[in-house]
Amino acid sequence: MSLKISACILTYNEEENIERCISSVSFCDQILVVDSHSTDSTRDIARSLGSDVIERDWPGFRSQREFTIEAAQHNWILFLDADEQLAPDAAVKIQELRDSGRLDQVDGYWLPRLNKYYGKYIRNGDWRSDRGLRLFDRRRAQVVGREIHEHVKCVGATASLDATIYHESYSDIHDQLRKLSSYARLMAEAWHREGRRTNSLACLINPAWRFIRSYVLRLGFLDGWRGYVIALAEAHYVLEKYLTLIALNEGADPSYQESSTNAR
Repeated sequence: MSLKISACILTYNEEENIERCISSVSFCDQILVVDSHSTDSTRDIARSLGSDVIERDWPGFRSQREFTIEAAQHNWILFLDADEQLAPDAAVKIQELRDSGRLDQVDGYWLPRLNKYYGKYIRNGDWRSDRGLRLFDRRRAQVVGREIHEHVKCVGATASLDATIYHESYSDIHDQLRKLSSYARLMAEAWHREGRRTNSLACLINPAWRFIRSYVLRLGFLDGWRGYVIALAEAHYVLEKYLTLIALNEGADPSYQESSTNAR
């Protein structure tokens, strides 16, 4: 008897992406969408495609992911963001693993992710080695890390699976900068709570290093102007993160309204 898989998806105002995402995991035995009060038609679309939908307040990336994993019907979890989709051959490979009874030969699988940016998939820079533990047995896994930049960790054996996830990434540069600004604030707040301090030298060195690593050392320049913009935006994210931490440490909390979006 084959094991069953629950596909889990977090959403907030994802009406442009959710159908594509759900359709790519239609072979799964359950599709669970946990939505943080979308104001568009995300939930209606998800239900029309046969998904189980739970509406829930947004507590943070890690907490929402933990809740979703626990709420799923089956022990094997396939996690996607709403702006992601499995490549057709990836869906076939995972389905074959499940139906052949070989899914549980390890406790989790690493899947590579290709990020699309302004109509082209990025194959160099900091995005080139993007992969995550997306398919796993929840009895042998846990979500670790902070509320932002959390990840799943298996306590047992894992394997790499040649099953690509396509990521639509940011809709445009404004969307990219807005989300990165939100992430920078969340990271700075986490560091501040942990008692971490920094200085103006870190604000100079760390953004420069991020740009050089992405654009030069990891060959981001091979992606043309896209690679340049990505490296520059990532450097700006690092700068904003450290500047915000300095302000928090000095008690000069920058004016900020936290976004409720959970997209990345």
